[in-house]
Amino acid sequence: MIEGSIVEDGTRSRILDVAERLVQTRGFNGFSYADIAEELGITKAALHYHFASKAALGQALIERYAARFAASLAAIDEREADVRAKLEAYVDLYGDVLRAERMCLCGMLAAEFRTLPEPMREAVSRFFDDNEAWLQGVLERGRADGTLRFSGPPREVARTIVSGLEGAMLVARPHHDVRRFQASTRWLIRSLTADRAGQA
Repeated sequence: MIEGSIVEDGTRSRILDVAERLVQTRGFNGFSYADIAEELGITKAALHYHFASKAALGQALIERYAARFAASLAAIDEREADVRAKLEAYVDLYGDVLRAERMCLCGMLAAEFRTLPEPMREAVSRFFDDNEAWLQGVLERGRADGTLRFSGPPREVARTIVSGLEGAMLVARPHHDVRRFQASTRWLIRSLTADRAGQA
């Protein structure tokens, strides 16, 4: 019974791995169960055993991606004490995805938002809300200790950062040039730091 569960968990993980890559490179509407089944050498019936519908698969993808992202944010908090280092580490999460020639999973899904089932829409919105909340905390701390200088409410600045990163990924993608992303994000971080005048 235990061995069977391990096999099932392994198949489920492989399905999610393939589906995640397909979403990040093609979009949610750019692949079918047949694509996954062919790549893994399994039947569509086997796919439906693990995920009754594509909507259920999409929901599981977002939940897994969001959980990994949350774990990465927790690791940044544990590893980095400096506010600027936290922001740079956050930017690196997006850069790592782009270097792998992929896009942010939830960024890709946001582009297809109107076509997604409602539970997936809610999960995508929650992903961005959670990221903005984490960034808001970093920004508030940076403003309080004088590390960061910016105008406006921290939550609005957090939204601008997330939007800027997603947009920078999108614009860099057709050029296959992560340096475009890096140039944009360096400017973004520099614009928030209290000593930005000396770094221009």
